[in-house]
Amino acid sequence: MPEQRFKPYILGDNGVIRMKTPFAAAIILCAAFAQDAPKGWVRHTIDNSSRGADGVRLADINGDGLPDIVTGWEEGGVVRVCFMPRRQSVRMPWPQVSIGEVPSVEDAVFVDLDSDGAMDVVSSAEGKTRSMFVHWGPRQPTREGAWKMEPLPASVNRFQWMFATPMQVDGRFGVDLAAGGKNDKAELGWFEAPAKYRQLADWKWHALRPVGWIMSIIARDMDGDGIDDILFSDRKGERSGVFWLKNPLDQTKPWAEHAVGAAGREVMFIDVADVDGDGLEDILAAVKPREIVWFRRLDRSGQKWETHSIQMDAKTGTAKAVKAADLDGDRRKEIVFTCEQTKGGAAGVGYLKLENGKWVTHDISGGQGVKFDLVEMFDVDGDGDLDAITCEEASNLGVVWYENPSRKK
Repeated sequence: MPEQRFKPYILGDNGVIRMKTPFAAAIILCAAFAQDAPKGWVRHTIDNSSRGADGVRLADINGDGLPDIVTGWEEGGVVRVCFMPRRQSVRMPWPQVSIGEVPSVEDAVFVDLDSDGAMDVVSSAEGKTRSMFVHWGPRQPTREGAWKMEPLPASVNRFQWMFATPMQVDGRFGVDLAAGGKNDKAELGWFEAPAKYRQLADWKWHALRPVGWIMSIIARDMDGDGIDDILFSDRKGERSGVFWLKNPLDQTKPWAEHAVGAAGREVMFIDVADVDGDGLEDILAAVKPREIVWFRRLDRSGQKWETHSIQMDAKTGTAKAVKAADLDGDRRKEIVFTCEQTKGGAAGVGYLKLENGKWVTHDISGGQGVKFDLVEMFDVDGDGDLDAITCEEASNLGVVWYENPSRKK
């Protein structure tokens, strides 16, 4: 293994973190486990009033400048929005509203689907439901009973739906939806918005690729042509891995597929971030059983990647989600992760920090919880550092946030 030389970071134009010299890294970086979990990441409950919290997606939907959270509760069969309160109240359960009953709901995401200025929600359901739903948002989103739910006809009984992401695909009308599913007949594709957004029967499904089990769908301009492409991770099947599809804009032309890496691996959620501060966005992938794969971008074409494997400590659960964030204000990115199968005191939420040339695993959740999901980073308590917002499905911790102790040292 070549010698590792990790160079200091500097803050560049527009707050972009850059490095003074090129960043060198090993192809495989093993992570030790730091014995410091008791240093104080305190868990605060946002909502635990239903069962099976499955994902957190964030957006400010009431115009107060603070991010709100939408979550599908899979076992509880309900979609719920939690509203972030002012800072003095964030350690108490947050105000919330149920916006629709959806059995086997797997994902929910905010989007102003009809361009009326009020944020809506699109939910995706697996199991026997096998449909997507639009939850039309009112001007006053905190009003119980004010949200109206309708199925998206082109999705009904097509396959088990797992994830959706709003994006402008064809440059026509309003926002479109990229979406995908799992298991029998599952596809990755997009719903084309019609001229009259509220007429859901006019939304058209365009399949792009068969998939085994979609985990992430990210709208990103992968090649610098000014058009959003689709970056995704597929967990199962013969074509699992991380890929992106080039959006031709002219939808009479095919979407060209480009492989990023981890072919044949069980890839879970992915994140896009400039990990090494070189001005290029990289990709991080949580890969089972306990690995974070860092695809370091080598140029702006989106076709040249350098693969690095960061092994998580055995005292964690199995890898589920990943998010790059500067947790301690040193202008270097740490790698926050969540896990499944965390029984026996294994870490379900933690982070990897580069220390003396080695990625070291730090516990956040303290061995509580069994099955965590997506993680988002935001300064919830306003103390100047990033806290972790996530959810736990199996032991019903619900939607929670972990308070970063770095400003309290």
